[in-house]
Amino acid sequence: MGRPGGGRAVPQRAYVLHSHDWSETSLIVELFTRTQGRIVVAAKGAKRPTSNFRAVLLPFQPLLAQLGKAPADEHAEIFNLRGAEWAGGQPLLGAAAMFSGYYANELLLKLLARQDAHPALFDAYADTLAALGGGEDEGPALRAFELVLLRELGWLPELDSATLTAQPLAPDTRYTLTAEGGVIAQADGLPGSTWVALEAALAHQARAGSGVALRAVCAPVATALRGPLRTLLHYHLGPTPLRTRQVWQGVQRLVDTR
Repeated sequence: MGRPGGGRAVPQRAYVLHSHDWSETSLIVELFTRTQGRIVVAAKGAKRPTSNFRAVLLPFQPLLAQLGKAPADEHAEIFNLRGAEWAGGQPLLGAAAMFSGYYANELLLKLLARQDAHPALFDAYADTLAALGGGEDEGPALRAFELVLLRELGWLPELDSATLTAQPLAPDTRYTLTAEGGVIAQADGLPGSTWVALEAALAHQARAGSGVALRAVCAPVATALRGPLRTLLHYHLGPTPLRTRQVWQGVQRLVDTR
């Protein structure tokens, strides 16, 4: 947020999505904030040994960030990071869960427009990190996050009805999710009852702000959901592959050759 009336900037909840060197002593940091969405900040002096930024500008940890508009250009997209402190309460991710965390970060970086707030998506992201940090299965956590992300960006149709006909799904008929046709009947898809349960769980998350119910519905069908959701995501991502998936596939190949 800005500084109404020229007063002190109001700290806002944020997470670090990515950072890279700006100079010998400073960083450019991509933040995901609850009130302004994805923003870019200049963290001046962040690489100095005495900088307070060094200990807090870490991925997957909640921050309270204090921003100021770049002074050289009031219309610039890069903010000055005036201050940041750890907001606490988030367990560290284990090594395996970090791949899932970086995958979620890459989706946000590539799919969110800058300075477009999505408070519900921010809450879902924080909830997903808490689930991963708490040792929950990565498959259901990622499928739930993907569903919320697609819904927030307007790319997920209502899952309890056939998209082309708007007819309610038959519980025992099988359906799948496609990029151009939405929810359609398909013999090797998931039962209509599963899609209806997913839609109800999404609605519950929107009301309650907790992904527990959605992850529970995703758990028994996480593997089956991965294909349709990844296809829909890649339809909107375009031809550039996700780097986190490439890295993970490389790791898996190394493990398989041992």
